[in-house]
Amino acid sequence: MTFQHWNLNIDAQSIATASLNRAGESTNALSRAVMEELGQLLDQLEREPPAGLIIRSGKAAGFVAGADIDEFSQLDTPEKGRQLVARGWDLFNRLAAVRYPTLALVRGHCLGGGLELALACRYILAVDEPGTKMALPEVMLGIFPGWGGMSRLPQRIGAPAALDMMLTGKGLDAVRAKKMGLADDCVPPRVMEMAARQLLLSNTPRRPLPFMQKMLSGPLKAVVAKGARKHVAKKARPEHYPAPYAIIDLWQKHDGNALAAPGVVERIIQSPTAKNLLRVFRLQERLKSFGKSNDAGGDFVARHVHVIGAGVMGGDIAAWCALRGLSVSLQDQDVTRIAPAIARAQRLFEKKLRQPLAVRAACDRLIPDPEGAGVAHADVVIEAIFENVEAKHALFKALEPKMKPQAILASNTSSLRLEDLRPVLVRPERLVGIHFFNPVAMMPLVEVVEAAGADPAAVRAACAFVRQIDKLPLPVKSAPGFLVNAVLAPYMLAAMQAVDRGIAPESIDAALLAFGMPMGPIELIDTVGLDIAMAAGQQLAGGAQAPRCLQERVTRQQLGKKAGQGFYTWNQGKPQRGPAPAAPAGLAEELVAPLIERTQRLVAEGIVADAELADAGVIFGTGFAPFTGGPLHREARLAQG
Repeated sequence: MTFQHWNLNIDAQSIATASLNRAGESTNALSRAVMEELGQLLDQLEREPPAGLIIRSGKAAGFVAGADIDEFSQLDTPEKGRQLVARGWDLFNRLAAVRYPTLALVRGHCLGGGLELALACRYILAVDEPGTKMALPEVMLGIFPGWGGMSRLPQRIGAPAALDMMLTGKGLDAVRAKKMGLADDCVPPRVMEMAARQLLLSNTPRRPLPFMQKMLSGPLKAVVAKGARKHVAKKARPEHYPAPYAIIDLWQKHDGNALAAPGVVERIIQSPTAKNLLRVFRLQERLKSFGKSNDAGGDFVARHVHVIGAGVMGGDIAAWCALRGLSVSLQDQDVTRIAPAIARAQRLFEKKLRQPLAVRAACDRLIPDPEGAGVAHADVVIEAIFENVEAKHALFKALEPKMKPQAILASNTSSLRLEDLRPVLVRPERLVGIHFFNPVAMMPLVEVVEAAGADPAAVRAACAFVRQIDKLPLPVKSAPGFLVNAVLAPYMLAAMQAVDRGIAPESIDAALLAFGMPMGPIELIDTVGLDIAMAAGQQLAGGAQAPRCLQERVTRQQLGKKAGQGFYTWNQGKPQRGPAPAAPAGLAEELVAPLIERTQRLVAEGIVADAELADAGVIFGTGFAPFTGGPLHREARLAQG
């Protein structure tokens, strides 16, 4: 039998290898056609059972990225939702029940339905390389893993760890997958073929769960579920994000079988949250598309980055680039100014990489460079010094003659116009803005700033670089505050004006958390720094008087989190809040309104290309409630009634 998406090969030892190479697509996804062909493939093997079956990817990149998102977006009736769940549930149960041993050879991303496919196999062999990642991220789309993942993942790694993965969408690399019992083994690419065949035919029993883990999935299931609900409630309200609560219920009450709870399937698939989070996913994919080249020359690829300015932003930008595999030279006036950034970088590497050899390699890629020797070798040069036009002029005049002709020259400025910075350059059209947000390691968005008359190739190269370091590039025009800071300024101003009216900071923050923001505006101001808020407000608030509550605290040097005192007292990095009196009705809508109005104006002025990109920037740059689909999308839906 010939398949369009699968290739089935049976060797002399009667080992069958089914390779998925979805036709016409760069990555594998489990579409209806792919699943139907897998069923036909199992039909064929049922007639002549092999000694074993290896399921793998036939593509260079990735195992399976998950279900077909386009098909999910077409679920407009409860029956279609039930059919989609049944398609994968029944097929993977059939795979799990075959008489011969089965093995999933996982190399690259193995996500959602892809991991559920792997879990239906007797063995999982993970290939140890940076691209291998195993996760059930359905909750990020407002849905649940309905093809057996809610049942089989707890059986493999225990209920607490499985719920943590399913409720957060967090992934595991190959080494962690083996350590936790998700993968039966972890091997380097050079031996994966041989290791797969050996494991497949080994008849090795699966590593049993420890006794206590079995108890947590059995008699103590209710205790685990209660703890999970309590943990989720700290981060997500059920009215905003129903999916994590549905996952807990389906696991506890139905052993992960969503078909046993058709009401839950209908409620989740038809929920506005699922539709809006699907929109956010598409917005994210659109951001990822920036920087991809349409010409024969291919994408810009950086190998060496030089950062000038080893302060919090410059040092953390350098550390992130080194973490993502680039060679980085970090320049400042002397080594003592660079040393704190190197120390922070080491802590980041230890947190993210865990393995001592990988941490050491990342540290070796980050080079203190007080003399600036790295400029001549850099593909990207990022200026991250203090916000002063004359200082940046002097730096750019010194840098430009030393740089490679096609290197990117970028400023991380957050408040200055590129048009004011570039007159000293021989090739002013090559200057771009690459504006990171603090904390660099946590914030996914980077604004790529284009000044009037900029070289489009330089802007595309900057976007490609941002994607290379695993951030989301948002092209914006050069204007005060660009997009993100420009929309945050009136929002924070409105919050502080509410404090001046006598509303408690705790009440303001509680109202915006209930609205769906990840952090209240007053806590955000404390985190940014009241002095920074004062300076930004003078530039971005359109001439409005600084709020009295801000002026008084800045005068007393109560500058927020970094000073231990701002609107809140800070202890060990956490704000100490008093009780929150009831906020006035409609307060959240009142405070969000200036943010929405400014976003609309920036779209109208062409600072950001369209409403979709504005929503993407505000969601990924400020954390604006993702379940709404973005501020402009939410506003449009409200206008429609």
